[in-house]
Amino acid sequence: MSAEAAQTLPRRRIGVDADHEHYKWWALSCTSLGMLLATVNSGTLVIALPDLERALGVGLLTLVWVILAFMIASTVLVLTFGRLSDLFGRKRAFVWGFALFTAASLGAGFSSGGTELILWRVVQGIGGAMLFANASALVTDAFPREQLGVAMGTNVMVAGVGLVLGPVLGGALVEISWHWVFWFNVPIGLAGTAWAWLVLREIVRPEADRRFDWWGTLAFVAGLTGLTLGISRGGIVGWGDTLTIGSLVVAVVLLPAFVAIERRVPSPMLDLSLFADRGFSAATGAAFLSGLSRFALTFVFVLYFQGAQGDDPIVAGVKLAPLAVGMLIASPLAGIYADRHGARSLAALGLVVSAVGMAAMTTLQTGTSYALTALWLLITGLGSGMFNSPNTSAMMGAVPPHRRGIAGGTRMMLQNTGSVLSIAFVLAIITAAVPTTTLLSIFSGVSSGLSDAALAPFIHNLHVALWALAASSLLAAAVSLLRPATSGTETRA
Repeated sequence: MSAEAAQTLPRRRIGVDADHEHYKWWALSCTSLGMLLATVNSGTLVIALPDLERALGVGLLTLVWVILAFMIASTVLVLTFGRLSDLFGRKRAFVWGFALFTAASLGAGFSSGGTELILWRVVQGIGGAMLFANASALVTDAFPREQLGVAMGTNVMVAGVGLVLGPVLGGALVEISWHWVFWFNVPIGLAGTAWAWLVLREIVRPEADRRFDWWGTLAFVAGLTGLTLGISRGGIVGWGDTLTIGSLVVAVVLLPAFVAIERRVPSPMLDLSLFADRGFSAATGAAFLSGLSRFALTFVFVLYFQGAQGDDPIVAGVKLAPLAVGMLIASPLAGIYADRHGARSLAALGLVVSAVGMAAMTTLQTGTSYALTALWLLITGLGSGMFNSPNTSAMMGAVPPHRRGIAGGTRMMLQNTGSVLSIAFVLAIITAAVPTTTLLSIFSGVSSGLSDAALAPFIHNLHVALWALAASSLLAAAVSLLRPATSGTETRA
């Protein structure tokens, strides 16, 4: 074949064009892989915390900050990257998010101490912010509104698979070495980076106005960093600590300043007009309270299984599975239902179901049968699956296409803020009035020598924390019901 003839043949490439009827499924495969990476990483790390404490010789504060560093970084930057993706393209941001998360996972596995590991977790959080800000926007761009519930339900279902695999996989990996808890992310991340680069297309034309709200961004990042740092540190170190007070003062000054800036600049980072839609504002408020009520649950049960019951990491990981299985079952079904009947009632009902499961967990003792524990975890997971996909599809379907990046960033920012506060407050409750030696044994996963009497203060505080989480879930249900029964958000969900 001549060179001229060869040049006339169409070049083969992976995927389809953006206007192809099947492109939506190619895009969903990319975002689902991102969800899998994030949830597997979360599950493997939480289950490995006792091993990290022993291997690196770090204290409780450092151990908690291994979790919070990622959450805070992704929380304070997700809105910024949502805005940047609206300006410069979502595919580019999503691909770079995969690549940065992968590189940071490799570096985290080589960490020789707690501080170095925390720094790598911050870099992971930056990559995570790029993924979080764009995943829901990419799906919403690709799918028609009447199929958004199915698409979001699929993403949540994949997250459920990751939540099932994460703790079990983490238990197996720490038997080899704690380093592999991070290194296992590398092949998934490399695959995700390549796949997103090859199959994603830019559907929505970036905004012509390229002005960026630098002052608003700086005020937001500094203010939200101060809030999350102050709350999380206050729950662990103490509310009278100088750094805790200083961080909260920064938040009190800069977060209102951020809102004032956004009302005045011509191209704001956060489009406050989005909240004029009552459906959108109620959905974002429910997402915040849902993160507050659910994120700490896995952390709590790692302490319960490995600490109070003395299980090894693999057994503890398997015991956590019903929570994720419930999400796996309910999410796609909830998405289908929401596409046909709307999200309002189903999302609120899911939060009530989760609250019932959490309240039932307050009956657990050190010797409680696992069958009961598994039942309450399953019920809570079912409720979470009933809420997540309808709420997300309703929220994203309510905004115009060119604002979906910032809308997705807003959703993740509020949900992650709730998650950070969840860890901080629950930890403050659990550690109150528990002897230091008992706490160290529980957090190290070596409490087999402790009696039921010695564990009694921990179990009592565990119950108090679960009641607080259940109350937050009920409050989230009430907020979710504030959206109109028939609105733009509801009918397009």
